[in-house]
Amino acid sequence: MTRGGSARVRVPAGLRALPDREPSWEPWLDRLPRLSADLLDEWDLEPDGEPGHGQCSLVLPVVVRRTGTPAALKVGWPHEESRHEHLALQHWHGAGAVELLRADPHRDALLLERAGPTDLGALDDVAACEAVAALYPVLHRPALPQLRALSAAVGSWGRRLHDLPRSAPVPRRLVEQAAGLARDLAADPATDGTLVHGDLHGQNVLASLRPSGPRWLAIDPKPLSGDPHAEPVPLLWNRWDEVVASGDVRRAVLRRLDAVVDAAALDRDRARAWAVVRSTVNALWCIEAVQQRGEALDAGAQEWITRAVTIAKAVRD
Repeated sequence: MTRGGSARVRVPAGLRALPDREPSWEPWLDRLPRLSADLLDEWDLEPDGEPGHGQCSLVLPVVVRRTGTPAALKVGWPHEESRHEHLALQHWHGAGAVELLRADPHRDALLLERAGPTDLGALDDVAACEAVAALYPVLHRPALPQLRALSAAVGSWGRRLHDLPRSAPVPRRLVEQAAGLARDLAADPATDGTLVHGDLHGQNVLASLRPSGPRWLAIDPKPLSGDPHAEPVPLLWNRWDEVVASGDVRRAVLRRLDAVVDAAALDRDRARAWAVVRSTVNALWCIEAVQQRGEALDAGAQEWITRAVTIAKAVRD
């Protein structure tokens, strides 16, 4: 018997306003209040603040009644990228990332150490890149056997880039270069083998609330068996308004890439290759999504494609 049932959980308007992803998205949103209320009761949690959300999840600040411990209940939309999130967090065991307190993978539910709300947006973008790079040595460990291989993903990306119509709003030379790099990386043994976060940028790093210990903790991994050189790329496309406001987009992108490469002692050419591939693939995904919906490119899609192409061209020159 739930204490008040699903009425206790309010799905934020911002989460409901996100665009549809797949046919399972809307049904999941409809189930979310009841699912969250059930978890609150089963795990003996008390809501402790306003709900928040990411791109694919509801996050409820809670207190564990039995211990009085503040925590965060994350209930995610089930999708491939999130399938092994609990395994990565369990493996890190609070080192460089929030501690996993409890998990129900079948319901995509995680009870997490509370952190934030301050994220790396409190720092300038270069300092934020350096702070993310400082987490790499802690997070990058031998990959767990259950994780998806980055080589398989990049191999698929290369084939789909090759099949992209010439009429697509992406320079053909860039598409061909990214497809070639993707084929090379898919065949490279170094593309797999390291546990990587997969989406590590400033909004996915929160201030620690621990009395002592690390200043920053990673959240929301999309873990892969991958290559650390692929990890910096999300730092390039986030906080994009600051890149544009700098007046020199290419220089601003390269400053970020150089900051994280230098701080983490990565190979710059390999990091650039991954940036070309992952940025061009961002444009590919946007085009594919619009085609699947049978729609024309709207302003938001055009802006995202332009951003992706701009980053890829900046790092390859």
